[in-house]
Amino acid sequence: MKPVRKPASRLISGRLQVHRDGFGFVTPDQPIEGLEGDIFLPPDAAAKAMHGDTVGIRIVRFNPRDGRAEGDITKVIARGHTSVVGKFLSRKRGYFVQPHDERLRQWIHIPEKLAVPKGGLSVDRIGAKPLTIKKAEDLDGMIVTAEIIDYPQEDENPVGRIVEVLGKPDDFGVDVEIMIRKHGIPHHFPPQVIEQARSMPAEISDGERAGREDFRSYDIVTIDGETARDFDDAVWVDRLPNGNWGLQVHIADVSHYVRPGTPIDAEAAMRGTSVYFPDRAVPMLPVELSTDICSLRPHVDRLVMSAILEIDNHGDVVSQRFTRGVIRSAERMTYTAVHKILEGDPELREQYAPLADCFDKMRELALILNRKRVRRGSIDFDLPEPILEFNEFGEMIDISRSDRNIAHRIIEEFMLAANEAVANHITEAGMAMVYRVHETPDPNKVIAFEEIARQFGATLGIKGIGSYKFHNMTRHADGRKSRRDVTVTDTNFKVTSRHYQKLIAAMEGKPEERILAYLMLRSLKQARYSEENLGHFALASDCYTHFTSPIRRYPDLLVHRALGALLDHAGAPYSEEQLKHLADQSSFTERRSSEAERELVEWKKVKFMVDHVGEEFDSLIISTTKYGFFVELAEFFVEGLVPIDTLPGERYGYEENTRRIIGQRTRTTYSIGDKARVRLDRVDGVERRLQFSVVTDRKKGRKR
Repeated sequence: MKPVRKPASRLISGRLQVHRDGFGFVTPDQPIEGLEGDIFLPPDAAAKAMHGDTVGIRIVRFNPRDGRAEGDITKVIARGHTSVVGKFLSRKRGYFVQPHDERLRQWIHIPEKLAVPKGGLSVDRIGAKPLTIKKAEDLDGMIVTAEIIDYPQEDENPVGRIVEVLGKPDDFGVDVEIMIRKHGIPHHFPPQVIEQARSMPAEISDGERAGREDFRSYDIVTIDGETARDFDDAVWVDRLPNGNWGLQVHIADVSHYVRPGTPIDAEAAMRGTSVYFPDRAVPMLPVELSTDICSLRPHVDRLVMSAILEIDNHGDVVSQRFTRGVIRSAERMTYTAVHKILEGDPELREQYAPLADCFDKMRELALILNRKRVRRGSIDFDLPEPILEFNEFGEMIDISRSDRNIAHRIIEEFMLAANEAVANHITEAGMAMVYRVHETPDPNKVIAFEEIARQFGATLGIKGIGSYKFHNMTRHADGRKSRRDVTVTDTNFKVTSRHYQKLIAAMEGKPEERILAYLMLRSLKQARYSEENLGHFALASDCYTHFTSPIRRYPDLLVHRALGALLDHAGAPYSEEQLKHLADQSSFTERRSSEAERELVEWKKVKFMVDHVGEEFDSLIISTTKYGFFVELAEFFVEGLVPIDTLPGERYGYEENTRRIIGQRTRTTYSIGDKARVRLDRVDGVERRLQFSVVTDRKKGRKR
């Protein structure tokens, strides 16, 4: 890449991301020669616009050696927020809405006449009495949505009007409503979408069955979680006469109902994905489709797109075909029930006697497919997920860990096989499509992870990785010699998924396994959608897509349309330019939903811990910084900070190269992977953070 002096000859546009501390970054819409990464904006520059705005900037400082730049905002091209959710505040100088998103730095000024309309506001609250708001003071402390009617000019406040009252901060369900609005998740279907969904017949006609392959005589089943409401996929397995395996993967034929150019399709493309919160979901499709017409419910006919695979005992697909079909699911199974059946539960094996043999075969085939993936280098991050448990009143009562069992593995392996088979089929046919891609990780992040892994006695085993020191000798004019130590980091090494896979295998069962797996994930790039086939690094796949969840993911619907065009011997339904736009949009909506889901879970965890202040817990140190270390509690799936200035007995400092916190007098150390007994001292509800301290033995003055 050829460096430039200062890429300031033209306006650079991009989306502004503001940090909670006031500074920001702009990601350019188009690559700029010489620039590496995002453009930094100091707080005074970032304050000229709002988080999420598309802005025009000029470069004020540029370092051609590393490609880093600092910029200043010259104009706001497009606003990222038309409304803001936050807390209504009554102050002496007026009424304001404090945004829930701490990256929105300015409070929204609400003129009194725009706070409450004539006749007042009626607020319906789940599980609580409705409220009637008659004057602005009644809104104090309530969570509201404010529509912005006048945007700020640098240090001024935006001006807005109240358009929605969600309730009090602790009202049931308000936290979910906040996340939906904070992240801009569409949650109301337009009337024309509802009308179209309700106009679709619930029963499948003979005309719709015509021309489809009939799979209704097979004992096809769905296997999902206990709380699942929409069922995208159903499976069947048997041994073939030649000794190979027959695998049928049937996916809800959403493309039959959701046609391009219709109101439902436009809404689905905008939403991109369903969003799953612990106690509710925001579906991509109206419930008439997502939980009824398209959902593969048991004992009723459903239209499907089917992948019929023949697989040998090495896990290789020896033949495949794809067809439109009709099925009648024999049972709606859960992961728990299938796992118990495979473990030999006598009651369940008797209850599902006609299916038990099929489940045994599913397990055998899934293990064959898994062994094949392992051989080619596929990475398996078997990390537990938090399960938030609620009582009948919607109150959170516990946090537990979710571990995958063999039933999860069965569905995962079958869906991976179907996705890969469909991707290869469409690609070999030369049809444009959307791929699920995962690119090779950045070398610098790989090096950083390798340094941490070595502290645990582990290594990726990559040849040529790391930093190297050598002595640079200089002879001066007066004859003197001087030596300078130089450190060089070589990034010209080749990393493959096998390097990660072998490290995971080496750490299996060790206490630090989870920490390293978490840090390993952070060293990898984020998977995304693309119109280009860039392969999937983590799966060690040269060609991969998403085909198996069209009820909840829009890219899968695009893939169904491409497969359908091939079945009909028709042309590509989309151009590459259209696919690029849809892939980028789908990647954005996926990130948006993931952030909202993750943030709500963390928020609920923090609220749950309020009743545990003062209690002691066993924990594991999962990361260290110059201001302290983070721990994860052994009892709960919860993280928090132990500030460095609270560590007992002496002063501590942070050693950057080893990532250790070390006592200056006794050399007591706190490192990643260490166990620590901690006490919960403080719950910061505003920042949604937990603060702990290390518990010491008062007699000996030592950590326990």
